[in-house]
Amino acid sequence: MKSKKDLRFETIAIRRGQEPDPSTGAVSVPVFQTSTFQQDAVGKPRGYEYSRTGNPTRAALETSLAALEGGVFGLAFASGVAAISAVLELLKPGDHIVAGDDLYGGTYRLFEQVYGKWGLKTTYVRSDDLQAFRRALRPQTRLIWLETPTNPLLKICDIRAVAAVARRAGVRCAVDNTFASPYFQRPLDLGADIVVHSTTKYLAGHSDIIGGAVVTSDRPAYEAMKFHQNAAGAVPAPWDCWLVLRGIKTLAVRMREHEHTALYLARFLQKHPRVARVYYPGLPSDPGYRLAKKQMSGFGGMISVELAGGPKAVHKFFSRLKLFILAESLGGVESLVCYPPEMTHGSLPKDERLRRGIKDNLVRLSVGLENREDLLEDLKIALG
Repeated sequence: MKSKKDLRFETIAIRRGQEPDPSTGAVSVPVFQTSTFQQDAVGKPRGYEYSRTGNPTRAALETSLAALEGGVFGLAFASGVAAISAVLELLKPGDHIVAGDDLYGGTYRLFEQVYGKWGLKTTYVRSDDLQAFRRALRPQTRLIWLETPTNPLLKICDIRAVAAVARRAGVRCAVDNTFASPYFQRPLDLGADIVVHSTTKYLAGHSDIIGGAVVTSDRPAYEAMKFHQNAAGAVPAPWDCWLVLRGIKTLAVRMREHEHTALYLARFLQKHPRVARVYYPGLPSDPGYRLAKKQMSGFGGMISVELAGGPKAVHKFFSRLKLFILAESLGGVESLVCYPPEMTHGSLPKDERLRRGIKDNLVRLSVGLENREDLLEDLKIALG
């Protein structure tokens, strides 16, 4: 029998943090739907005091998250942006961030409109340009922020190389791993210090909860973020934690199927005359293909495309879709489509959005688990 350290991903996803309940033998982690816990005497709790500070169901999820990413410490939050905020709380006014320029619009909003107000400065560089990260460093830099694959252009950042730049500069490197999931990519293994997830997406996988997570092996960072988690209180409810735990159990099989269908559809889209460009790192023609093969074990379920014909073609495409649902978010069992310029990246000013390559004809697909032939037929009809 392998030791816990040697267990493979699928076993870790089902067993770590999800052992049978010691008091009852229940094989599913109980939902501890309680706000507070009895104490044996003043100053003598039985491990838990108040569910904002800690809850057994949330603790099980945090253990599971840390194991999936190969980290020591996991923290669960009420949303992905709450998790990002916890990382930013490691900084102080006047500190500087170097961030990849292709990133989730909500992250940009936090950097510029929330933390920018109290003096946090951010420099954005090309997400796939290693030298640009190095050149952007300042004496005040305290954090390098990456997404890979990026949102929405699916660029691939060299985590190992950027983490090495951060390490030499004495700053932390944080990676938003939401698009890849820990099944396809483990940034801590590549040298990153902190990993962030929107658990809303692939980890939960069923479009039924909002949540976030941070994983690290950096004890000082963990302790500071744990303090923030309790002090600010943006924690997930026990039921939401349980739903993420249930989703994690099937993460491996879901991610394999997401990728299988996404690659099939990307190959079709690449050849279609009404598609001007396809962004998918699993295509050999994609600029990030070689690096993705090197640092990922798979390419994921997200595809972005630029349609020929501009915004009118986009809206016509949306009106003809029957299976792809026009909606925000991603990573669920159902296939979704969104329009980044007005939806996920609507918080970016238009000139900034265009400068980053998010054109008015860009469409983002989250490929679900429906039959791939049905999805292909839906795209064929919508493209005309």
